[in-house]
Amino acid sequence: EKNRKKMGKGKSHDPKDGKRKEKAKMRLKRNIGYVDGVSFIIGSIVGAGIFVSPTGVLKHSLLNVGVALTIWTASGLVSLMGSLCYAELGTALPFSGGEYSHIKRGLGSLPAFVFIWTSTFTKPASNAARALLFAEYATQPFYGICPAPEVLKKCLALAVLWSLGILNGCSVKMAAWVQTVFTLLKMMALSVIAIGGIVLVGGRKESLARFEDAFSSEIPNASQIAEAFFQGLYAYGGWWSLNYMAEEMKNPSRNIPLTVMTAVPAVIVFYLLVNISYLTVLTPKEIVSSVAVAVTWADRVIPSVAWIIPLSVAVSIFGALNSSMFTLGRLSYAGSQSGHLPVLISMLNVHSCTPAPAMIFSTTIASIFIIPSDLITLTNYFGFSAWLMIGLTCASLIVLRYREPHLHRPYKVFLPVPFVMVAMSSFLVLAPIVWSPNLQYVYAFLFMLGSLIVYLPFIHFKLHFPFLDKITCHLQLLLEVSPADESTESKCE
Repeated sequence: EKNRKKMGKGKSHDPKDGKRKEKAKMRLKRNIGYVDGVSFIIGSIVGAGIFVSPTGVLKHSLLNVGVALTIWTASGLVSLMGSLCYAELGTALPFSGGEYSHIKRGLGSLPAFVFIWTSTFTKPASNAARALLFAEYATQPFYGICPAPEVLKKCLALAVLWSLGILNGCSVKMAAWVQTVFTLLKMMALSVIAIGGIVLVGGRKESLARFEDAFSSEIPNASQIAEAFFQGLYAYGGWWSLNYMAEEMKNPSRNIPLTVMTAVPAVIVFYLLVNISYLTVLTPKEIVSSVAVAVTWADRVIPSVAWIIPLSVAVSIFGALNSSMFTLGRLSYAGSQSGHLPVLISMLNVHSCTPAPAMIFSTTIASIFIIPSDLITLTNYFGFSAWLMIGLTCASLIVLRYREPHLHRPYKVFLPVPFVMVAMSSFLVLAPIVWSPNLQYVYAFLFMLGSLIVYLPFIHFKLHFPFLDKITCHLQLLLEVSPADESTESKCE
């Protein structure tokens, strides 16, 4: 600060000074283009699920092929509607933090704090689960039929987490490049399965009969269709990831809607083709009984190179983990900027302008979950919270339409769509609790309400401990980070 004041005493007559000052501002850089955005969305959605266990939809559809494929399509269309709602918010309010920033702008500080409080627990746990699953697939080929040692898997999971955490903390461009490469690799693997199915379907009469009589078997009831729908929507999870990096998108007004309209329909098409391919080679009963359906498919179709599929699963998980860690870092960064997390987390590295402290924070929490991995199972009961936050985000869109009608919106979604998403979210939050009530859901709700214990003293009444400033100062020097310069426009007031 002293150096800045000294430099400000002398008036410069160089007309380039203004440009230099603008370039010197500490803020996130717009390094993410259209291709990077598509890679991040596809990479976030396509994880291990479509390779390992697309059985949930078929099982709850009572092995009815027609109903299962319809639910895959419907789940994709719901995800597309949600992503279009987010596209409007992302173009109108292109800030880091995704749902958090939009909920704060539309509904206020307390709902936003509940969101970040819950996400700080659930999202790192999800990353820990992905890292452990990656370690499972990466180590198993070396141990054959024997299980790999737990210590080895946990060490590898920690190594992957911190490697990606450091990568995302050092360079946005490098993280985006890694994401693009791994997305291409996983889409190549899906293409092998999809094309293999298309080639085979012409020569298999029993496969053609399976599709000709797609709706001939027993039709599931409403409860079973809803359960299958849950499974399908879970497989499409991650379509909301782009809004977390809106502040770093090049030309967000154009690229955010274009990216969404490219990536989500592409995933829908691939998911349908891959499921058709599975059904071409395997019977519905074989798919439901298979532990890893893509591996079973490969053993039948390409036995000589079947090892490609387990490798593809590991690659797919790695790409999804990279995307998830990138977005989680931006969530922590945005929460800190609004005063909902310690101020250090909102600082940027002076060399790379990346939110390095936010990446360290989120990676550390994920690492804690890996050590006693049983904790991850608790987060299964927080599944409803994801749809609760999606509902609140779409409600924020509706509120802002009426409260701020003159807000510049480069893209506007058809207004009934967010109403449909709010209704859908309400159903998806309440249905599992009503159909299968469990004490763990009570614990999850109590945890979310527990955010008030922190919010009231530290956020509402602004309780502050002076000794924390000294710790922040030392860490700031150690990590070589500086506060981000305020943008000329209001951030989430």
